Amino acid sequence: MSELTLTILAAGMGSRYGGLKQLDPMGPNGETIMDYSVFDAVRAGFRRVVFVIRRDFEADFRERVGKKYEKLLDVDYAFQQLDDLPAGFSVPAGREKPWGTGHALFAARRVLNGPFAVINADDFYGADSYRQLAGYLSSPPPSGPQVRGVIATFILANTLSEHGSVARGICSVDEAGHLRKVTEFTKIVKTPSGAADGSDPEHPVAFTGREPVSLNSWGFMPEFLDRLEALLADFLAARGTEMKSEFYLPGAVDTLISRGEALISARTAGDSWFGVTYREDRPLVQENLRRLVDKGAYPTPLFERA
Repeated sequence: MSELTLTILAAGMGSRYGGLKQLDPMGPNGETIMDYSVFDAVRAGFRRVVFVIRRDFEADFRERVGKKYEKLLDVDYAFQQLDDLPAGFSVPAGREKPWGTGHALFAARRVLNGPFAVINADDFYGADSYRQLAGYLSSPPPSGPQVRGVIATFILANTLSEHGSVARGICSVDEAGHLRKVTEFTKIVKTPSGAADGSDPEHPVAFTGREPVSLNSWGFMPEFLDRLEALLADFLAARGTEMKSEFYLPGAVDTLISRGEALISARTAGDSWFGVTYREDRPLVQENLRRLVDKGAYPTPLFERA
């Protein structure tokens, strides 16, 4: 079995947040959320990290982020570029927006050659999620015609923001613990009875708040990348001329499941998620991290005992 790789999707600027939130200090000693992600991943058994970033902030990212991890694990980079597309496709005139999380993972295809996890750079998932992913990837089921993988899910009510809507993949899980479906909702807000999605104002969708959700905490075998490329090509053929269309990673997985081409183990993460969708979320994230440090969940400085 190849060494486990953590793939961190860090190419987005965070338009709703208003800046490059991946580099914002959040912990008591100026740690970023990515610092905690890497720390937890190393403790869980990951020995390599691949950052998916944009070329235009490569130098700053290498100096401020990647350099500090080089004594902990192998560090590599992939670059999400608008024109990095499957053969036969090109960027339509006027398109400036990246193609989404599925395309970001596609950008890392040349540097992922073993079992790997995928996370967002600006989400705190907690130590248990990495243990769940590493446990599966270290001892995956026997290979077969289906793509094998794992998802660490979280409870919807614990992933909402007080400051605006969020995008979440609502998960359906069967009795055997396998993911049956992921449905992406892009404008979920808190309500007195739980939550609701307002993507279609005339037909809002209500939730209890107890639903399991995807926050892009995945684990895959490398053969998933071949399927991902084919799905990206299908997406571009259908929606590639739209200026703001996005190829979501959960949607790609959902398509494979619906075709019977993927078997994804769903495991509930035992820790709370938190993140910074909006700049106003930052104080709460800082307080949550301080509490974890005070409880002894993390050393200070963070990497002293990694």
